[in-house]
Amino acid sequence: MEAGGWCAFVRDAAVDAYPYAIAATNAYTGDDDLYADIGPSLAALERLDIDEEDAGKGFNYEIFAQFAPDTHGDEDRRPVARILAFRGTDFDGFTDIFYGTLRNDQIDLAIEYFEAEQAREEFADDIPWVVVGHSLGGALATEVSIKHPEVRAYMFNTSPFYGGDDMANDMRRTVFNERGEVLRRFAKYDRSPAADVFTLNCGPENDSFTKHRIRPLADCLIWIAAYADDEAGEVVTANSLTRPMVECGEADKPHPGADYRPTEPCVHQARRDDNDNEDSN
Repeated sequence: MEAGGWCAFVRDAAVDAYPYAIAATNAYTGDDDLYADIGPSLAALERLDIDEEDAGKGFNYEIFAQFAPDTHGDEDRRPVARILAFRGTDFDGFTDIFYGTLRNDQIDLAIEYFEAEQAREEFADDIPWVVVGHSLGGALATEVSIKHPEVRAYMFNTSPFYGGDDMANDMRRTVFNERGEVLRRFAKYDRSPAADVFTLNCGPENDSFTKHRIRPLADCLIWIAAYADDEAGEVVTANSLTRPMVECGEADKPHPGADYRPTEPCVHQARRDDNDNEDSN
């Protein structure tokens, strides 16, 4: 009887994290599946130029401002965080794998550029920083959060390959993983960094590589958040997001909005067994 079938603690976590999922998605500058409309709670900021040699190692990131919820129709909204979003692995080649996984070059660069951004004169204020990232970008965000315990970190389908103290800053990291995504096969061999971890089952019929992509996971978090947050609902509408595969209802089900209160149970759709016939439930 929960809205969308998602329990309350997952909805609360989605409201908290969906702006960071958008930022992690749009860190993949130039990709085809970025959000055209990032919603009213975020604004892209100019980052420092990345040295050509560093870019050649696959390193990239973007910066966003996050604003407080608009509760009174204010045009001038208060900034509540500055988000540095690290890009994850680009599978056009082995550059990221070599410099980001087999070697620590991207880890060193992530810390270096984060500290450089912190030191910018225009950022000399009390607005807190948040680091985010998907896949390899999640590992880089983890490393920054270890080096800077005051910084919150949000990771999505995060890489298990990192080198820092896995217990440092353990109360200020949050991870969202899609159940069955490909990197979880490697994660079981390593000790994961301590964090609040949410495992979602948004696309049970997808293959493990599709499950690893950031956009489907971010879409799912935004959809869940929209059951409690009007601004998440604006992102759903502006980007024509569709319901998560696992949720009850038709594929083209419109989002019922934050005021929706279910009158009958929403039954999540598990992956059908290959032996099931069409009449199986």
